[in-house]
This record gives sequence, C-alpha cells and structure tokens, in this order.
Amino acid sequence: MSATSHLSRDQGVRRFGRVNWLGMYTLALREVRRFMAVWTQTLLAPLVTAALFLLIFDLAIGPSREAVMGVPFAHFLAPGILMMTVIQNSFANVSSSIVISKVQGNIVDTLMPPLSATELVVGYLAGGILRGVVVAVAVVAVIFPFIGLGVAHPLEALLFVVLGGAFLGALGIVAAVFANKFDQIAAITNFIVTPLSFLSGTFYSIEALPPVMQALSHANPVFYLIDGLRHAVLGVSDSDPAFGALVVTGSTLVICAVAWWMFRTGYRLKS
Repeated sequence: MSATSHLSRDQGVRRFGRVNWLGMYTLALREVRRFMAVWTQTLLAPLVTAALFLLIFDLAIGPSREAVMGVPFAHFLAPGILMMTVIQNSFANVSSSIVISKVQGNIVDTLMPPLSATELVVGYLAGGILRGVVVAVAVVAVIFPFIGLGVAHPLEALLFVVLGGAFLGALGIVAAVFANKFDQIAAITNFIVTPLSFLSGTFYSIEALPPVMQALSHANPVFYLIDGLRHAVLGVSDSDPAFGALVVTGSTLVICAVAWWMFRTGYRLKS
C-alpha cells in the first residue's frame, strides 16, 4: 500500500476519532430530560388523545362500517392513529426545543460548544425519536389490549416508528430554525404537519380514493409511514412496506441534509 493510501486512511481515522461523542450524548440527554420532566404533557396527554381519537371514530363510524382491508375498523384505525401520535410528538419535541432557545436567546449555549452540524442534528433527532418511541410503546401497551389488537411484526413496527420519529424530527429542526416565534411554528404545524398526517390514509384506505388523490397520497412520505406500520401491526397494507421504508429513508436524508446546512451556515441562528 502506498504512503498516500496510509495517509488518507490515518486522516480518516483521526476525523472519526474527533467526533464529540460526549457532547452529542449530552445534547441528546438534555432533550430526553426536557420531555421527561413534563411527562404529563409530553407522554400522558398524547396517550389520552390517541385513545379519544380511537374511541370517537369507533363509536361514531365503527358500528355501521364494514371491515376495511379484511380487518375490523377499530383495528384498521389503530396503527394510523399510533403513527400520527408518534410523528406529531417527534416534531413537537425538536421544534419546541429550538424555538424556545431562540425566543429566550440562549440558543448560543447550544451553538457555542464544540459540536459539529452533524452532531447537532443527531443530538436533536435522538430526543425526538426517543419521545416518539416512548409514546408508541405507551399506546401499544395501554390501548391495543382494550381493542384486542397485537403487533404482528414487532421489529418492523419499531423500524417504522423510528423512521417516523427521524423524518418528522428532521422536519422539526428545519421548521424551528426557519421560525422566529411560536406563531410561525403553530402555522407550520397546522398547515403542513397536520395535513400530512390526516391526508395519508390514517382513517381510510387510499384504495377508496379517486386516482388523482391516490397519486397525491403516494407522493406523501407520511403515507408510507402509516401504511408500513399498518402492515407491521396487522399484516395488511396498501403498498409494499420495503419500498415505503426506502422512500421514507430517502426523504429523511434529504431533510437532514437541509438541517445540516442550516446548522453549518448558521442560517437564521447567528443573526
């Protein structure tokens, strides 16, 4: 092997060794402790909301609704409501943390330590993903037994929950860096995040939609999250879960790249 090859390899090792693991872990731990400190708002409230969604839709529509995709309507609803709860909480965890820091003027406390843009993205995402996973476990443990529902493929379910937390967590970073006040985050939540989750097959199979609406649904990454989790829980879905996982992974990487660029350049952070 040439001296140049040895030099390139050694430089790569040194770059890997310079990852600030402690700083990244500390940021992630801060994000986790932040939502655990107010668990009644961040964990209990989403659990109650998910239960109310399922109860209201099942009582209002369930008795008169025939089976959907071969399963009872309540069982069909449960995975969609679960994923909707996961992604909303992952988005809220990351976006609220950054916006609060910007409004209070202490975002510099996060930007000043020797953390790279990649480490900042990973640290924030870790908190959002973990909150989504904890909420998902709570919903499965508390609500699913009451409707007689289990999880057909637990590892696949975990994969889509993590992907959902990562995708909306990354979107939360981008939204929070762009926003300068809570009203702007509320607008993004109301006009982007909520429609993405509601118009993605949460409460219906897209097979019942007109062709144009089906095409629009297939362009929505959240559809693949909900459909993938539905396959993991029920064993049935509108699309191939493997293809859906690839779509969501690619979309997440694109959003993460935008978030990385924002941290790297200090866009709307260092003004």
